[in-house]
Amino acid sequence: MSALAAMINPSSQRLDVWHLLDDATQQLAAVHRAGLDTQLEQSRVRRQLDRLDAYERYWLYPGQERLDQLREHFDALDTVELAAAVNLAARLLEEYGDRAALFDDASPLEEQELVARASQQQFYTVLLADDSPLTSPDGLAGSLRRLRRPTDDVQYEILRVTSVEDAITAVALNGEIQTAVVRHDLALRSKDRLPIMTGLLGVENIEVATDRTYDWVECGHWIRELRPRIDLFLLTDESIVAGAEEAPGVFDRTFYRLNDVTDLHSTVLAGIRARYTTPFFDALRAYAASSVGQFHALPVARGASIFNSRSLKDMGEFYGRNIFMAETSSTSGGLDSLLDPHGALREAMDKAALTWNSRSSYYVTNGTSTANKIVVQSLTRPGDIVLIDRNCHKSHHYGLVLAGANPVYLDAYPLEEYSIYGAVPLETIKQTLLDLEADGRLDQVRMVLLTNCTFDGVVYNPERVMEEVLAIKPDICFLWDEAWFAFAVAVPWVRQRTAMVAAERLEDRLASPAYAAEYARWQAEMANVPRSAWASHRLLPDPGARVRVYSTHSTHKSLSALRQASMIHVRDADFNKQTREAFGEAFLTHTSTSPNQQLMASLDLARRQVDIEGFAMVRSAYKMALAFRQRVRADRLLKQWFTILDEAALVPDQFRPSADPAAGGTQVERWNSSWQNDEFVLDPTRVTLYIGHTGLNGYEFREDVLSNRFGIQINKTSINSVLLIFTIGVTWSSVHFLLEALRRVAEDLARERAAASRAELRLQDDKIAALTTDLPALPDFSDFDPAFRATPTSPDGDIRRAFYAGYADEDKEYVPLHRAVRLLEEGRRLVSTTFVVPYPPGFPVLVPGQSVSRAIIEFLIRLDVKEIHGYRPELGLSVFTDEVLRRTDETRLSRP
Repeated sequence: MSALAAMINPSSQRLDVWHLLDDATQQLAAVHRAGLDTQLEQSRVRRQLDRLDAYERYWLYPGQERLDQLREHFDALDTVELAAAVNLAARLLEEYGDRAALFDDASPLEEQELVARASQQQFYTVLLADDSPLTSPDGLAGSLRRLRRPTDDVQYEILRVTSVEDAITAVALNGEIQTAVVRHDLALRSKDRLPIMTGLLGVENIEVATDRTYDWVECGHWIRELRPRIDLFLLTDESIVAGAEEAPGVFDRTFYRLNDVTDLHSTVLAGIRARYTTPFFDALRAYAASSVGQFHALPVARGASIFNSRSLKDMGEFYGRNIFMAETSSTSGGLDSLLDPHGALREAMDKAALTWNSRSSYYVTNGTSTANKIVVQSLTRPGDIVLIDRNCHKSHHYGLVLAGANPVYLDAYPLEEYSIYGAVPLETIKQTLLDLEADGRLDQVRMVLLTNCTFDGVVYNPERVMEEVLAIKPDICFLWDEAWFAFAVAVPWVRQRTAMVAAERLEDRLASPAYAAEYARWQAEMANVPRSAWASHRLLPDPGARVRVYSTHSTHKSLSALRQASMIHVRDADFNKQTREAFGEAFLTHTSTSPNQQLMASLDLARRQVDIEGFAMVRSAYKMALAFRQRVRADRLLKQWFTILDEAALVPDQFRPSADPAAGGTQVERWNSSWQNDEFVLDPTRVTLYIGHTGLNGYEFREDVLSNRFGIQINKTSINSVLLIFTIGVTWSSVHFLLEALRRVAEDLARERAAASRAELRLQDDKIAALTTDLPALPDFSDFDPAFRATPTSPDGDIRRAFYAGYADEDKEYVPLHRAVRLLEEGRRLVSTTFVVPYPPGFPVLVPGQSVSRAIIEFLIRLDVKEIHGYRPELGLSVFTDEVLRRTDETRLSRP
């Protein structure tokens, strides 16, 4: 399916077009009223009406019928009525969306708006894909409407389409659709095919599995691919007695059309309520409203210690009463225990598992740093080998220290000109495994640990990675750190690259009969290829390989959860057999016995938002990110000083076969192909702004310009770039503000450049050269010093032993950076006693037991961040003394 088209389709500009039409009709009315020539104004109005004609039939409001009425006013040149009607439609659309379709045009609008705003009712659009005549006596839409009651907590209106093509298009465009009812004999082709269908569906005709004139199965599969969390029902004319074809698992339920529609109506309401329900948040609200007497150890609970205090009145006013009413250290009263969930929390986490496609999901209330440690500790034992991206978050390295597992560090591809690391190539992972196998140590390898969606937005192809790694090591576990990727489940083009969805697809593929035949053919093709050469070949796993996958989410980083609210998702074929108890112990080890109730409730609510609004909200974030990218590239002033680093800059060509001109296809087809097949892709919501030509390094630009001057906050910088993250919390106003801030900076830079003397220009050019051409080399992982290697020739190190060996003051010394260079030249072994972690982004340059190289020293000297954990600038690097290294060498050499 054409994912990019679904992302940037014209509907994403729909509200903008309505506002443009509003402006154009107001101008037309004014010119017409003045008796002037209206040809120019008419052409503007006609252009916007034509744009809306391309897709308005896929929404309830204003919808095709109202659009047709507006065109009648336009054709009659009834400019006053046209302008008033368009203005009303644009205003209601922005305020209420599809819900405005319920307003009665004959009643006073103000009263209806007041009622709508005061109402606690939820409103949703139900798609009815049914081509039976509207006037038929058994018309389903009319029957369903008659069953609605104004007092129901959920209200819905029906959007009717008459073909499979129209149904798929409506689901792809209209994020307010929460239920789809599909008739089994629905026509495949649209009676009025629009150009937008070709863009969305990728071809002139939908590529279906059959050549039938209708295909409800195909329709269901498409809708599930686009919107897996909406309710999907099949409507059939044939009873079981008549031998009706069974609906596949893609549909939630089948209804017999000739029965009373009451059951369908109640099922629609129940499905929406089920997704809207937040078990733990609802229980917490009920607890806050209940009457309790508290004699437990939490004085702030119920707020008495706050609101009865003279010195804390400002605290109560700032936070409000509910946050204290919902506080308790008790797990009774309808609440639940995070350490042993059986009630509301268990139900909430089970709903999260459905949303994120896992078999089990767990709430974590002290951040993804803790989530990572839980998984690492539950899966690894002392002496196990873990293949790990050196640039992953520091929590993984600390997790290895706690577990006693030995890391084999994998180097990501470097982007030297931007001082950024990318991701770890698959061939590097395979070669590392094969090297360990040649060394007789493959059986010790326990896990591969990678960051999916790196800080800078590089996204792996997890299904391909797991598939090929399992071909070498069929019992290996995977931990995908998806801290920044919790939002990805909401939209189809990104969902396919999440760990949990990839794991399910891989499970299904390995279990299919067709795969057994494919694997047999592959074995025959590889018969003469030595195993040592496998790294450069496409590998397939044995059908009996066990798919064991974990992912961690910083839900708070990309969704509407409170800070430190995170999740662990599990899709492990052996979880119940051998890992659940270890996981439970690790969870208890790291989880507070007093978890924050508000954090857990926010995770429950974040799940609801993804289920109900995620498709529309995440797609809007993509739209804003793409619009910002386009605006910077098109602005003549901005592009003199700033460059958006796109996929071609951040993902080398060898990892992007879709970029090969010989691949052919349109831009949309190539983009879609890249997300399906390329080794790495770049997520557009992560915008890396290259600032090398400003003469300011990343830290200076973040602190002195964005933060101090404009109040714009960002997370990450490199020496010559800053990272802008477009989340669902970004607004169009903030995007405009950012663009205006960049323009003002660009104007100041241009003015300073024009007024500079020759000496000042030379100084500016020197600063620019230091940021663009004279950059320090990015240091790869050097190696573990022989004193801390697992074997004399192995790449893995005993990081736990090194970590604790540096605890005593007499066993370490501090070496200033400038002196370290001289000592290295003299042949001194410098070995780090601790983690040295620049923040941001939060991955270590040095780990305990690692040899300090000159490249690392030079990188630290020129690093642009001021916060470096594990490094004391007044003292220098902490390294082991020569005596410690000598003793460790003697111990190592004395081993049998």
